[in-house]
Amino acid sequence: MAEHDEHPAYPVGLRLNGRRVVVVGGGQVAQRRLPALIAAGADITLVSPSATASVEAMADTGEIRWERRRYEEGDLADTWYALVASSDPAANDAASAEAERTRTWCVRSDDAEAATAWTPATGRSEGITVAVLTTTSEGRDPRHSAAVRDAIVEGLRDGTLAAPHHRTRAPGVALVGGGPGDPDLITVRGRRLLAEADVVIADRLGPRDLLDELPPHVEVIDAAKIPYGRYMAQEAINQALIDHAKAGKSVVRLKGGDPFVFGRGMEEAQALAAEGIACTVVPGISSSISVPGAAGIPVTHRGVAHEFTVVSGHVAPDDPRSLVDWAALAQLRGTLVLLMAVDKIGAIADALIAHGKSPQTPVALVQEGTTAAQRRVDATLGTVGERVVAEEVRPPAVIVIGDVVAVGQEAPRPSTH
Repeated sequence: MAEHDEHPAYPVGLRLNGRRVVVVGGGQVAQRRLPALIAAGADITLVSPSATASVEAMADTGEIRWERRRYEEGDLADTWYALVASSDPAANDAASAEAERTRTWCVRSDDAEAATAWTPATGRSEGITVAVLTTTSEGRDPRHSAAVRDAIVEGLRDGTLAAPHHRTRAPGVALVGGGPGDPDLITVRGRRLLAEADVVIADRLGPRDLLDELPPHVEVIDAAKIPYGRYMAQEAINQALIDHAKAGKSVVRLKGGDPFVFGRGMEEAQALAAEGIACTVVPGISSSISVPGAAGIPVTHRGVAHEFTVVSGHVAPDDPRSLVDWAALAQLRGTLVLLMAVDKIGAIADALIAHGKSPQTPVALVQEGTTAAQRRVDATLGTVGERVVAEEVRPPAVIVIGDVVAVGQEAPRPSTH
């Protein structure tokens, strides 16, 4: 390429599946670029006397072939695409010259002006690859290209960049875990599906702030206010999902935490399957882990707890409906995380103590975790029943029982905002 070439680069998408690609150099540049080449299905040969641990792992698993030596003339024979990224300028010059002679498109990390191709800043969202390239050599700024790419991809993912589908979308339901409450803690996929929905059926504990971002045409239904009629609450929700999907709508069931962690998501998935309705499950960040973390409590910690158990406390230990073996839980040395247990914590604490748990075991209650209203109340197993009443702790709250609570008291508490 001429030193001051004013002609813009011609953007193109290379289809490299099954085609020979040679990478010269096994350092950080190769480590960054190889995963995309592997994903493209390229037949990759790495030529380098050494490689980073990650690149070596790609060779060990058979994703690439590694020739442990320096570049030699003829290495680019029958090659469709070459990436020259070694730490040896002379080898890079020689490989680049061979690529020019053999008419092989060649990217060069140490000298973009000597290359015949440039790597754009790329990102992906819902099957779309966004590639941003400064098209002239003069003033080429890869960091600006990367910033533009990030803005576009983020806009596509969170729905702020309007890119409507012009093909008819198949109706169906997405069970989306919204995370513990902070709207920034929903997954990228969950946020994108929410932005594309026609109907959103939302739980009270879902990230409510996200509902304000939805376009005006989206119908938002509060799951707690669905007319129940002759149905139980969950049956009414199931029927609403079915009815809207059968009406040809794209439906999101927005749930707090993860759909399958005490979220009754499987009941909804089974109801949809019985009606032949497509269902996508999008996992969410469970409050059982994230809320303690937001309050500075690790559910596991080296030398303190090697396991944690998540328990539903929505029924008391002496309730015949309870499926929890409280006697066994009292013997565990690890962490207990209780969900939906605020009004039953006194009875739960009594049961654990009766079965051998020390009354001095540290306890923390984290109310409305990850939100602006988050607060933490500390107690012991012997005092927690009284503390809940005295401090007027209200649901939603996550309760952590175990020595990790004391670890959390010693460390600075992280901010989630």
